[in-house]
Amino acid sequence: MRIAVVEDNLMLADAIAKSLGDGGHGVDVLHAGDDARDFLAQERVDAIILDINLPGISGLEVLAGLRRRGDSTPVILLTARGETRERVHGLDAGADDYLVKPFDMAELNARLRAMLRRRDADRTPHLQVADLRFDRTARRLYQDDRPLDLPRRELALAELFLLRRDQIISKEQILDHLYGGGAEVEAAAVELYVHRLRKRLAGSGVAIKTVRGLGYYMELAP
Repeated sequence: MRIAVVEDNLMLADAIAKSLGDGGHGVDVLHAGDDARDFLAQERVDAIILDINLPGISGLEVLAGLRRRGDSTPVILLTARGETRERVHGLDAGADDYLVKPFDMAELNARLRAMLRRRDADRTPHLQVADLRFDRTARRLYQDDRPLDLPRRELALAELFLLRRDQIISKEQILDHLYGGGAEVEAAAVELYVHRLRKRLAGSGVAIKTVRGLGYYMELAP
């Protein structure tokens, strides 16, 4: 998944990004409310971790802008304020969850998983293409009900291809999904991940095709 972290405390933002990255997520880190507003107006992410007290506009203003334009991306609010009225204010503004600083990183990850499970409650819990089945809750990939033990980046790439089957995905979009926007990762890394994933999915009934100059797409194998 691609997750936006909006936090002006640089050390905390880096710690959250590292924890999420270690879990196989792509992370975009922003430190100011105005930057977050502009970024989220243009980019699609799967979840947002949003501090309330930010330079520029506040996190609540960023959140209100999202909801006004019909963006239902799940949001966890972070703040040092623990008063009940502050929590109520944040939730009424459209937040899905609320976490008071300081917090344990394990709790943040658990709340993120729970929030995304609630989001997915109305969606199919599995993605099925040919012999492949992706369990979106457990984040496990199966071939003919046999679990495939993929490294986290390859698992995230498989998820992206399954979600966007028959659609061309550029190298830049893949890097954004795996690492977040602006990550200092060479595009050649995408070629390596795609090569490895092709080998792992051999015989599964799908094929990952290259479109020169444009990117890749997944289709049913002939």
